[in-house]
Amino acid sequence: MINPTEIIPGVLFYSYYASVRKDKVAFLEHTTLVLQVSGRFTMETATERFSMEQGEMLLIRRNQLGELTKTPLDGQDYQTIVICLKEDLLRQIALEGQIQAGKKYVGPPTILIPGNDFLHAFFQSVMPYVRHSEDKVTNAVGMLKVKEVVLLLLHIMPELKDFLFDFSEPYKIDLEKFMLSNFHFNIPVEKFAQLTGRSLAGFKRDFQKTFGMSPRHWLQEKRLTEARHLIEKKNMRPSAFYLDLGFESLSHFSHSFKKRFGKAPTEHI
Repeated sequence: MINPTEIIPGVLFYSYYASVRKDKVAFLEHTTLVLQVSGRFTMETATERFSMEQGEMLLIRRNQLGELTKTPLDGQDYQTIVICLKEDLLRQIALEGQIQAGKKYVGPPTILIPGNDFLHAFFQSVMPYVRHSEDKVTNAVGMLKVKEVVLLLLHIMPELKDFLFDFSEPYKIDLEKFMLSNFHFNIPVEKFAQLTGRSLAGFKRDFQKTFGMSPRHWLQEKRLTEARHLIEKKNMRPSAFYLDLGFESLSHFSHSFKKRFGKAPTEHI
């Protein structure tokens, strides 16, 4: 079976793993609901860490960066059901239900959903579709299930209205603070611009004013400087951290390090 299995294109997914899997960079572009069927799901951002196990649910707001760890427990495979709540779908639900967000959402970007009979019953009703992924669910039936879970969430936690239906663009956030916390994520500059509430041109302009250099140059310099610190001050080997600092491979890191500092990383250990 392919991981993850796409039950409804772009909307409903099911995944399982028999061994620990770690996704170093996850860019969650759309609001996402995750049900933990078995195993442990851990999400770590620059400011938060969430962990959940069997039967728990997590609602993750759009436009987030994180590291995901998926761990089987007690001899069972890791299994999750993921529902991607894209903006156009949420707009449709809001229009049909005449729902309006009362104000711009400023609360936590990730919310653990408390256990509830209605939601657990909903996910039990979805399990036949994910267990028999070869029998493709029609989009019409699938979208009814997605609308159902959104309405259940609103029934159980009415305060989620602003979380789900705030379609405003993100405010410009503090560029320096954000980049210093998230420089290690290996994502395109365009995604950094989006996450800070700027167009690409505006991001590059503000970045130059803030750091005195281009984003690509600064990211490379910052990652290599941090690498040198870990090697010289923490006695760490590059193989232990190169992925954590956003380098695609150990050879890429070693080449960049030697070009910047004139010596191979191993000569600094």
